[in-house]
Amino acid sequence: MSQPHSPVFDAVLFDCDGVLVDSEPITNGVLRDMLNESGWPISTEECLAIFIGKAVRDERALIEERTGQPLTEDWMQRFYARRNARLLAEVQMVAGALDSVAAAHQHTAGRIACASGADRPKVVMQIAHVGMAPYFGERIFSGHDQPRSKPAPDVYLAAAAHLGVDPARCLVVEDTPTGAQAGLAAGATVWGYCAQGHGRAFASLPVHRVFHHMDELAAALNR
Repeated sequence: MSQPHSPVFDAVLFDCDGVLVDSEPITNGVLRDMLNESGWPISTEECLAIFIGKAVRDERALIEERTGQPLTEDWMQRFYARRNARLLAEVQMVAGALDSVAAAHQHTAGRIACASGADRPKVVMQIAHVGMAPYFGERIFSGHDQPRSKPAPDVYLAAAAHLGVDPARCLVVEDTPTGAQAGLAAGATVWGYCAQGHGRAFASLPVHRVFHHMDELAAALNR
């Protein structure tokens, strides 16, 4: 899957959770706790397997089946509040992510964006919290604001359109199969970030490259 050289991209589109910030264990910990409290004795491992890379609302039917309760707006707002408090107290930048964002910014003359499946307030909050806001500005997009969220391509198509770049000239950086599917469906080049293991999460997908540390992305874009 590796490439001997790196092409020139007109834009780089980053996922957020798991790519820029190490937020997935925190968010899923809060979700697991609240689902447990609601009557679903879900484990940490099961929660990650079901929800990573997805919006909680997209699993409404499963949540309601397992808890025996409706997924109300009040429940979601309490989840957001608990999640955000934990993120502000604990979230850290993914190692090497800032250098990669800076390299992408230089590589594309500033044409970078964050295109996440999460709600936009969360993404904006996290990017600001870890000091990346100057690189992204208002170029932050949420699948919640699109007709369809990931694995549909809508959020990546919206980001590319905002930048005025053909999706085929965009690099998408993703860490989940759901997100990779979205980038591929948009027609972009997709590189899969896999901090652990050997990239098996992307084994069934035609991603163009798998890398295991964000320093590799920075080095590739700086060539």
